[in-house]
Formats: sequence, C-alpha cells, structure tokens
Amino acid sequence: MSRPTSFRLDDELLKRLETESRAAAESVTSLVRSLLDEGLKIRQFPGVVYRSGPAGRRAALVGGPDVWEVIRDLRCWPGRGMQRIECLAKELGLPVSLVKLATEFYCAYPDEIDARIDADERAAQQIQRQTLRREALLSS
Repeated sequence: MSRPTSFRLDDELLKRLETESRAAAESVTSLVRSLLDEGLKIRQFPGVVYRSGPAGRRAALVGGPDVWEVIRDLRCWPGRGMQRIECLAKELGLPVSLVKLATEFYCAYPDEIDARIDADERAAQQIQRQTLRREALLSS
C-alpha cells in the first residue's frame, strides 16, 4: 500500500529529476520511488550497484556480474555451504566475499532476483523454440 508523502526539493534537484524522468519515459513519482528503493538497497549492501540494460535495471556486484547470475549459478553448483560458495567464487574469478554478498542480497530480496532468473529462463526457452523452428524449416 502506498500513501501520499511530501518532500521539499531544491529547484536544481527537481529539474534533474524532471529531466531524468523525461529521458526514462516515466513519471517523476515512479523515478523517485525506484531511486529511493535502489538507494536504500545499496546502502544496506555496499558492493551492490544497479545497472541499466535492455531488460531494465538490475542489481549487480561492483566490478562483477549481476546478482541474479551468481544466484542462478549457485543454485546448480555442487557442494554444500561455504564450500559451494568458495568453489563458485573460484570458477567465476570473484572474491568469496562478493559471492557471499550476492547470497545475502538474494536472501533479503528474493522476489527481485527470482523474477530476473525467471525472465532469463523464458528468454532462453524462446530462443530454443526459434532455433528448432529455423532448423525444421531449413531441413525440409
């Protein structure tokens, strides 16, 4: 549930918000909501940043992959506990601390990360269907 809130912003900040909202083709309210949400998350989890891309903004590790990619790989990586994290960190060429950070971020915001993983799986299935159709068309 949302409720009305009032903040006083200086003119320069408000102009920057309005410019960014036009560039992003979203309302100022929507932009402020997403900036506050992302800002609070990155304050809670130093080392996590948000990046823009074709599929929208997503949580990522500073200097590393997106959080959802680490979690996707961790789910299917063999082993248990810290051994699992250490082996994946070695495979990805990341410090163990960053894989642990991605894990902690996921535990705090599972819906956000699960949605990214689901979207990636749907995209992969779509590509697979298109490939099969192309192969069937070209082999007949």
